[in-house]
Amino acid sequence: MDRILVVEDKESLRTVLCKTLEAEGYQVDEAADVGEASRFLRGGRYLAVLTDLRLPGGSGHDVVETALEGDPQVPVIVMTAFGTIEDAVRAMKDGAFDFLAKPVDTSHLLVLVERAASRRKLLAENLLLKEEFARRFGMPRIVGESAPMVALVEQVQRVAPTSATVLLQGESGTGKELFARALHELSPRREGPFVAINCAAIPETLLENELFGHEKGAYTGAGAARMGKMEMADQGTIFLDEVGEAPLAVQAKLLRVLEERRFERVGGTATIAVDVRIVAASNRDLASAVAARTFREDLFFRLSVVPLTVPPLRDRAADIPALVEHFVTRYARELKRRTPPILRKEASERLAAYPWPGNVRELQNCIERAMILSDGGPLGPEHLHLPDLGAAGPARSGQTDLARPLAEVAQAAARAAERGHIERALQVAGGDRSRAAEILKVSARTLHAKIKDLGLGGD
Repeated sequence: MDRILVVEDKESLRTVLCKTLEAEGYQVDEAADVGEASRFLRGGRYLAVLTDLRLPGGSGHDVVETALEGDPQVPVIVMTAFGTIEDAVRAMKDGAFDFLAKPVDTSHLLVLVERAASRRKLLAENLLLKEEFARRFGMPRIVGESAPMVALVEQVQRVAPTSATVLLQGESGTGKELFARALHELSPRREGPFVAINCAAIPETLLENELFGHEKGAYTGAGAARMGKMEMADQGTIFLDEVGEAPLAVQAKLLRVLEERRFERVGGTATIAVDVRIVAASNRDLASAVAARTFREDLFFRLSVVPLTVPPLRDRAADIPALVEHFVTRYARELKRRTPPILRKEASERLAAYPWPGNVRELQNCIERAMILSDGGPLGPEHLHLPDLGAAGPARSGQTDLARPLAEVAQAAARAAERGHIERALQVAGGDRSRAAEILKVSARTLHAKIKDLGLGGD
């Protein structure tokens, strides 16, 4: 698919553009007005679209909108005269790939078209699942070719070039932030900042300040004005991890940003405008939180314009061997082992049979631990240190104390189960309470209280 659509009403310029592109091996369709361009766009897919902004029958903005409606991944390059640079900026905010100033420099045109074509082809090849994507954007690789992962990657690549707000749902440890970063890097905002904030890791009293900043004198100790994460993400993307943990007062401010793209700093009265894309994530069922009145319904609907679910590892078990190979190779390199060790059959079977409640993060921790504890030889089950989830637990005497009320027995059993579950989560998280809270799908505050109540080393 090396076909390009050129939309330009001046025949002389259109001829130059078409001949320049054809000389480089591209097939070219040409249109002189918006109506003709729309017919071409409805009839086929293009490697790229090149359009003037001033056209008969409408404008280049209409061409951009029609092109992206039919194919959100198609790169659109807009041409603009000196006096219409603002129009070009607006077109890019609407999703255009780049702009080209008139009079057109044909060498610059070919550079832009080559970039657009490269981006288009890489997207079409499920780039997210390739090592090249990780190298290009300096982020961890997304590993997996199971049906659920391929479907998710295709969804991410379709929505990334748009300005739609995305809600990533899924259990802790599934890699939601990786997909948030991919949404940013595949979008027109990729040259802008990507700012992440974990709403569950920051105390309620500080979250508003972290997000929106404060003015000098807003509270005791505020000796100078401070920019918040929302301002830092201007012209880019902000990732709100565990957004379900945000208090209602902060939710109200987030809703205003989504609706109006403006807010005030803590202690301030001046309104600050931002151009930012919001990607949110939660391991909680936000619909249930809405029903429980702990999450605003209007904010939920504004965040979930495009809801995407990252599958748990147990639902993509076919990806486990590739993930294990990826992590073994990675940690062999980090530990300066000359060659990655092989896995004994028993270890591979143990990894395949384990349900991975901590998902990819738990698998990564398991392989890292095994690599550190091994002597460089083959990895066996003894290096994995995975719990035997099939064990029956503490031995039972076969008799119970019938003098104890049933409610008391049930309460004791529930407490023991809760204690064991928290201990396991802390073990998987390497003692990191924030990560353990994510695994258990509770807030850090709730986990701290439980640890203290159960005598597990809390303050």
